[in-house]
Amino acid sequence: MTRIALCQIPVSPDPSTNLKRVREALASAEGADLAIFPEATLTRYGRRITTLAEPLDGPFVSGLADSAREHGLAVIAGVFEPGEDRVHNTAVAIDGQGEIRAAYRKIHLFDSFGAKESDLVAPGAEPAVVELAGVRVGLITCYDIRFPELARALVDQGAELFAVIAAWGSGPLKEDHWVTLVRARALENTMWTAAVGQAPNPAESSDGFGVGRSMLVDPLGVVRSDLGTGPGVRIVEVDEEWTATARATLPCLEHRVL
Repeated sequence: MTRIALCQIPVSPDPSTNLKRVREALASAEGADLAIFPEATLTRYGRRITTLAEPLDGPFVSGLADSAREHGLAVIAGVFEPGEDRVHNTAVAIDGQGEIRAAYRKIHLFDSFGAKESDLVAPGAEPAVVELAGVRVGLITCYDIRFPELARALVDQGAELFAVIAAWGSGPLKEDHWVTLVRARALENTMWTAAVGQAPNPAESSDGFGVGRSMLVDPLGVVRSDLGTGPGVRIVEVDEEWTATARATLPCLEHRVL
């Protein structure tokens, strides 16, 4: 069993406030092997991301690493890195010794539903699979979940678990989209999927980011845990033996033609 802390926190525009919330969440995640935080944990979306973006050796990621080391558990969280003309929307993966093991730059940018993430964010180019807490984790960020070819590329790179981080936008049917897409990526790849979104932040509700609904979905698409909309930390268990059972029942990866 791998124990994962789904850390559904509200995100502030202020990085120091968010780092404090991360530390509080990790303190309540005792017994977990891996803690997953939302996309944009550094700061909420908005034009501020171009001035608040930090390199991976900056104070925010260094604070994440210190806390990971203190609690002895791996951490995945969303940050913004400075780029040449725009920032990168990056999922940083840190092991239990506080070492950065991977930095996945979001490939698919949210130029939909009236938003245009590409005005501020430069796309990444490479899928990323990282070993954390003894599990090979494929990294997926928010809008990426709408692109099944990325999830399948992660499978081909040996992923054993999908970690999806998001600052999902609210709106008509958007919450349904989130739940459907997370379950679909789990089911079509017979893959445990841990998906963590920002909790709604009433103080910043005008931007629409954060619907909550962090969840763990099993390899047959069953939602094993759902945090609803409020902030919270929940420890869930991933049973690797159930993956083998599910794939023996539904060997769709073996049946691929294309």
